[in-house]
Amino acid sequence: MNPFGDTSARSGDPGEPTGEAAERSFAFNDRRRIDPDTFARRDVPAPGSASEDPGDPENAGQAITATVTAEATELAEAKQEAAERTADLQRVTAEYANYRKRVDRDREAERISVKGAVLSEMLPVLDDLDRAESHGDLTGAFKTVAEKLTATLSRQGLAKVGAVGDLFDPAQHEAVQFSTSADVSEPTVTTVLRSGYAIGDRLVRAAVVVVTGPEHEADPEAGEALS
Repeated sequence: MNPFGDTSARSGDPGEPTGEAAERSFAFNDRRRIDPDTFARRDVPAPGSASEDPGDPENAGQAITATVTAEATELAEAKQEAAERTADLQRVTAEYANYRKRVDRDREAERISVKGAVLSEMLPVLDDLDRAESHGDLTGAFKTVAEKLTATLSRQGLAKVGAVGDLFDPAQHEAVQFSTSADVSEPTVTTVLRSGYAIGDRLVRAAVVVVTGPEHEADPEAGEALS
């Protein structure tokens, strides 16, 4: 017999809580950010906040801002980083576009330069054809071949510069003779001694021409002085 009696019926033993005390001893706060059942994100109160332990007098009136502030800071940093990456991408894209334009421009200039060098070798032949035509010798099969050659060079971009009636342009015409006439109001090409040629905007050879300008009117002041 146990001299202390039956301890199985003793109540209030602090080592073995029963009833509500037993339930409270196993209570815990679930701070997991992801709900294990729905896998949805949920707000978890910050440790020591009023939301975590509203019964604690020391937490009375405490603002629940720790988690919200941290998330807001992370969001702001993410937005700033995204803006920086976007700016970097835009800058690189603009630099690449400018590079492509520069390469295409240089490539086109090189192509025209090479083509101009090749076609320049044909200019003496074209000059002979012009002289033959002016003397009436460009007839028959010779004329057919000349027309085919001219058409082929035109398809390659070679264009004749300088024609009778054109306004004088020092950038395209080389004037070797100048006269005046009342029939023109501006300096005008009246004779083409040798045709010029261009490829696009690039002048291969200037045209040698004779220019006729308008007659100058007498200066009224000079006339009064002589009278």
